[in-house]
Amino acid sequence: MASDTDDLIVERPEGLYCPPGRFHIDPWRAVDRAVITHAHADHARAGHRHVLAVAASEPVLRARLGSVPMQGLGYGEVVQMNGVRVSLHPAGHVFGSAQVRVEHRGRVWVASGDYYLSEHDESNPTCAAFEPLRCDCFVTESTFGLPLYRWRPQHETLAQINAWWRDNARECRPSLLAAYSFGKAQRLLAGVDASIGPIVVHRSVDAMNAACRAAGMRLPATLAWSAIESRAQLSEALVIAPPMALADASMHLLGGASRAFASGWMQLRHHRRQRGFDRGFVLSDHADWPGLQRAIRATGARRVIVTHGHEAVMVRWLREQGLQAGTFATPFGAAPDGDADPVADSP
Repeated sequence: MASDTDDLIVERPEGLYCPPGRFHIDPWRAVDRAVITHAHADHARAGHRHVLAVAASEPVLRARLGSVPMQGLGYGEVVQMNGVRVSLHPAGHVFGSAQVRVEHRGRVWVASGDYYLSEHDESNPTCAAFEPLRCDCFVTESTFGLPLYRWRPQHETLAQINAWWRDNARECRPSLLAAYSFGKAQRLLAGVDASIGPIVVHRSVDAMNAACRAAGMRLPATLAWSAIESRAQLSEALVIAPPMALADASMHLLGGASRAFASGWMQLRHHRRQRGFDRGFVLSDHADWPGLQRAIRATGARRVIVTHGHEAVMVRWLREQGLQAGTFATPFGAAPDGDADPVADSP
C-alpha cells in the first residue's frame, strides 16, 4: 500500500482513517472524530467523541451509541473536514446506511461500508437504494464475495416465507423466524403478508422497530414478546427474533414451533443444519457476487481495496480485470450474514 500522504483512506490500529481529513470511518476503537456508515454493532461502536452520520439514522444510532455528540447529514450533503469534502450516499444495506465519499485535491475515494444492490433492480421500502459513485478508489466490502452467492429476487423469497407461515398457521403451529434485529427484521416486516396472522417480535426487534418508526419508517403492527402469556396466542403467529435469543428461557412457549432462519448464509445448507433450523430462507442485506461486480464496475475506479469477507477471491478477480487491488483488514462482519446485531448482543 502507498503511504499516508498518498492515500485518502488508510489502515490504523483504531480503524480506517483519512489522514488529510483527520477522521476515522467506522472505527473499532474509540476516536476523536468518527464517520459512521450504519448502526450495526460491528460498524457503530460507542466511545467516540464526535460522530458524523446520516441524519435520518440518528434514532437508531442512539440505541447503539448513547448521547455522543452527533452531526447528521442528508444524503449528498457536503461538509468540509480539514479541507476534505465529505458526503454520505445511500448504500441500500439497512435504514440510514451510507457510503462515505471523500474528495481532496482532485482525488475521490469512496468507502462503501456494507451495501446491497440486486441485478433484479428491486426496491426496498426500508432503506434508500444503493447509489453508484464515480471515484478513483473504491473501498468495498466482500461479505459474500464468492461466485456461489447469487440471490434470487427477494419477492420470491418473501413469497416462500409467506407460504411457510400460512401452512403453519393452518396447523395452529407457531412460525419462528430468526433474523437480525436491525435491518433484516424490518426488511421482513415490510415484505411479509401481515393478514396471515399476528406478528410477534423479540424485545430487541421491538426496540429497533421503535427507533425506525421514530425515524419515519412504516412497518406493520407487531406484538411485543413480553405481552405473550400463553402458547395459544402464538398458534397462528409469525415470531421474529434474533438468532442469539432463541436459547432464552423466555422462549419456552415456542416448543413445537417450525423454526427458520432468513440469511444469505442459508445459500449453504450446512449452515441451516448446524443451527438446527427446519427451513432456511436466502435473504440478505449484502450484495451477492454479481452485485459486488456490478457495484465495482459502476464506480469506474481503477483501484479497489477489499475488506471483510472473501478478500483473496475478490482481489484475484479484480486483478484479472486489469484493476489495482489490495485489502484492508477489518473486524467487520463478525456475526453471520455480516450483520452484528446492535441490540441483541446486549441482553
